[in-house]
Amino acid sequence: MNVKRRTLKMLSVAMVSVLVAGCGSPAAKQGTTAASDTGNYDEPMKFDIYDVAANYQGTQTGWFAKVVKDKFNIELNMISPQVAGDGIYQTRCSTGNLGDIVVVERTDFTDCVKAGLIKDITADIKNYPNLMGYQDQIDVLNQALPENKEGKTYGIPCQMTNTSPTSYSQDVIQSSPLLRWDLYSEMGCPDIKNTDELLDVLEQMMKAHPTNEAGDLAYPFSLWSDWDGGDGMLGIANVTQLTTWYGEKIKGSLLLKPDNTFIPVNSKDGTYYKMLHFLNDANRRGLVDPDSGTQDWNTACDKMKTGRVYLMWYSWQTGFWNTQDRLKDGTAFIYTPVKDQTYYADADTYYGSGRVFAVGSQVEDAKYQRIMDFLDWYASPEGLTYEHDGLKTFNYTVGSDGKYTLINDNALMDNVIVPDEFGGGGYNDGNNAINQWMVDAISTDPSTGEPYNKDYWSTYKAATMTQMKKDWAAKFGAAEPVDYMKENKILLISPNVSVSLPSDPSDISIIRNQCSELFSDYSWRMIYAKDDEEFDSFWNEMCTQMDGMGFDDLVQFDKEKYQIELDAKKAVK
Repeated sequence: MNVKRRTLKMLSVAMVSVLVAGCGSPAAKQGTTAASDTGNYDEPMKFDIYDVAANYQGTQTGWFAKVVKDKFNIELNMISPQVAGDGIYQTRCSTGNLGDIVVVERTDFTDCVKAGLIKDITADIKNYPNLMGYQDQIDVLNQALPENKEGKTYGIPCQMTNTSPTSYSQDVIQSSPLLRWDLYSEMGCPDIKNTDELLDVLEQMMKAHPTNEAGDLAYPFSLWSDWDGGDGMLGIANVTQLTTWYGEKIKGSLLLKPDNTFIPVNSKDGTYYKMLHFLNDANRRGLVDPDSGTQDWNTACDKMKTGRVYLMWYSWQTGFWNTQDRLKDGTAFIYTPVKDQTYYADADTYYGSGRVFAVGSQVEDAKYQRIMDFLDWYASPEGLTYEHDGLKTFNYTVGSDGKYTLINDNALMDNVIVPDEFGGGGYNDGNNAINQWMVDAISTDPSTGEPYNKDYWSTYKAATMTQMKKDWAAKFGAAEPVDYMKENKILLISPNVSVSLPSDPSDISIIRNQCSELFSDYSWRMIYAKDDEEFDSFWNEMCTQMDGMGFDDLVQFDKEKYQIELDAKKAVK
């Protein structure tokens, strides 16, 4: 599986707030934590963190490095399979030492526990009050481990919330069509019935505005390929999320349909085919950036930041463009309904996102204690304020009523210089390289009574109730995108559950890797197909080759695997 695609799996509006607001510094408020005062950490230590979420490899630098150095006298060394390649996982496993701290996907976590690579923290975790604040979620994760009859604790879920397994607390779902409001308004805010009409709107935008303000060519779509085949989904990243626009969700080699049945992902009556054809139609109209097949995520990201993209489909993408000023002048991106769409959305990640924090089995006592102190702090209100809200007086101020007000909301996108007192350097350069959180930003901060996510602060809501938001609400009859979806009964919320799913046996792993690579390769060919005949010729050729690779066996395996998860979801009330 390509780890690059997995890296931003749980990015949503909550993750955008993390990226834009950043992490913290010693200037942030203090919270309850079992960690000792900094002065008691006389011996400097380095933590090797094996982390599937990290998109940086090496020593943490900048202002977040100063945070953890001042607090714990530690240095963080990131080991990133996204950067080093997937092979580093097997290499490090073979040595018996994956890392001091590990952040892995849940299936890999199960395998690592079986292989003795994860430390049993049962006797110690109960001494850490912040971690124990999520005891229910932690227990459910560990009790689901095969053969864990003694109820031991090995891991801590990522992205837990203090809401509920069936809540949907955000204003915007992870994937939906997002348009520049000024460009859409310029056209008279036309109703959009389907994806064909969406392309009509985008084509008119591009003709009216072929470049950004700097004169660089702009396109409705700017794609990238370096996340393909990840997130437990066959297919290219720029299509897999679009399937949720029509109520379907990719699960491995399958599509989960709204009626809770599975079909193979390469079925012509599935939404992967539909949305791949959507991108092909867009390309044939000249709406796709010609660099799309060769550029990487960083290049595409730069184009989002500079106004060279007119459609976004991940909610977190708006974090690279939307600012309070752009919300005020109406140039920000916002959800724009397409009338024939019904959206799939996963509920709040109460039990976690699917990744797990754990301690490596080879960690010795002195380092182990400090790691546990660090992990408890990472789940504390203080740590979460650092992770989600940023640097006090740099990313936010605190009013007399204790509420936070956002400042420097361009810190990430413009790599704003951080004052020396916080460690100096560019803000983005010093951003928290762990890039994964134990507790999601939608959770409530006890010190403010509001979510950590800045988009839900009362001060931010007031500041961004701009004419643009008022005009949007008047047009669509709802205060927020999710309100519109709920009121129009076009949002399918899938409960959050915690289950252990079987990992691939060797023969299935080979089939999955071969089919995934082929599926992605042909998908790109189909985006660039010259007409419907060539598109379908590629599709049929691809399906024939996948059948020859044993795709039916993979489908059968995944049906049994994901039925476990589906049954658990059905059981949630």
